[in-house]
Amino acid sequence: MAIEILSSGYTLVEAPRVDEQQRLYFSDVRGNGGVYRRHPDGRIETLIPKRKGVGGLALDQSGGFVCGGRGLIYWDEKTRQSRDIFTEFEGRPLKGLNDLQPDDQGSVYVGSLESDEKQQIPCNLFRVDPGGAVTKVWEGIQVTNGMGFSPDRKLLYHCDTATEAVWVYDVMPDRTLKDRRVFARVEGWPDGMAVDAEGGVFVAMAHGGAVVRIKSNGTIDRRIRIPQSFVTSVTFGGPGLQDLYVVTARDKTMMGTIFRMRSEVPGLPIPKTRFA
Repeated sequence: MAIEILSSGYTLVEAPRVDEQQRLYFSDVRGNGGVYRRHPDGRIETLIPKRKGVGGLALDQSGGFVCGGRGLIYWDEKTRQSRDIFTEFEGRPLKGLNDLQPDDQGSVYVGSLESDEKQQIPCNLFRVDPGGAVTKVWEGIQVTNGMGFSPDRKLLYHCDTATEAVWVYDVMPDRTLKDRRVFARVEGWPDGMAVDAEGGVFVAMAHGGAVVRIKSNGTIDRRIRIPQSFVTSVTFGGPGLQDLYVVTARDKTMMGTIFRMRSEVPGLPIPKTRFA
């Protein structure tokens, strides 16, 4: 599979998303931090300078976006300003929010990061609704990472990195989650993910130098080698959603990089949030 480099020079690239104008949004979690947008002509635009810890981003129907970090914020395309959406829970400030996934109602599922200086504390998974209501839908996750819905929206896949597994929940009619169970075991650290139109789950393997595709029955049917060891996330874009974007973190050979390749199976469209 042919692979091209679109941009490099970052510390830890995360949160890739592609809009209808084929502009790629992404973050640099460490280093200088920030949220950026790459235009089809290759121009890189800084949208939010120096914001660190942005592990997830969702495009909003307004043209802006929602992203994580210390808390969840909405960024307005017109004003170029952001406002807080979700920064504390049960009276305590959040320590961090990582990857996130919007649903068809414009809400967003987002996982917390609860580590302190000595250890990683189990995380929570929340659903944040456009009106601001926050619901804790799961707890006891080791290290929350990528999420994605099945094509029929009845399943939510979720990478729990420390368990070296992709987990799956049943999505109830009221959008709560039930029956968390292992969807697939992987050798290494599963990070970000994307789902294709056939229900295949593409998982970025941090420290694995690859993206794996897991079929809807939980078996791995493809391993795409990436010329870098620390692969952090994936997303679909391009004509027909057949461009697969893969992002990485700095390793011994290269800085954090954005790669692109062609996928035989198109990606599944990602819903937009409604926080404007």
